[in-house]
Amino acid sequence: MVINMEDPKLYRKRYIPSELIQLKDDVILAIDEDLIITKWITLHPRRDIARGISAYYMKQGIKVSKIYNRNDLLVYWYCDIIQTKKDSNKNTVTFEDLLIDVILYDDGSIHVCDLDELADALDQDLISQQEATQALRTLDSLLKIIYQGQFQALKDPINKAEADYSSSNI
Repeated sequence: MVINMEDPKLYRKRYIPSELIQLKDDVILAIDEDLIITKWITLHPRRDIARGISAYYMKQGIKVSKIYNRNDLLVYWYCDIIQTKKDSNKNTVTFEDLLIDVILYDDGSIHVCDLDELADALDQDLISQQEATQALRTLDSLLKIIYQGQFQALKDPINKAEADYSSSNI
């Protein structure tokens, strides 16, 4: 489905808690049919994080975010398992959070989070069996990328977009 790349409206849909939020304050740094990179500040104030840059790898079903604290120090890389729904009639892209997350820390440690939320969403019929299966397969693919030392390929577009944005706003 073709989306107008000039000014699509971006949304985030969560199942737990249930919410649909327009990401109206996100700034699109790069966009094509398979990848959207945005910079953002947290929707709700937090002590641990303040802002980030996210790359939505739509075909892969992965959102990779570079997360910063209030002092502009990198806190971690955060990966969401997502599915993307595009509506060319409304020129919208909705990123549905499929609950599973992976956090990568500077020391090399990795934390897989929220598998219990995936189970809860299945038990409560919030997501389909097919969506849960896809989320698990996507998690497996992401972990293979990480364990094979290929995660840098997912980080590079974010770092480039960040550098390009910073140099254009000097």
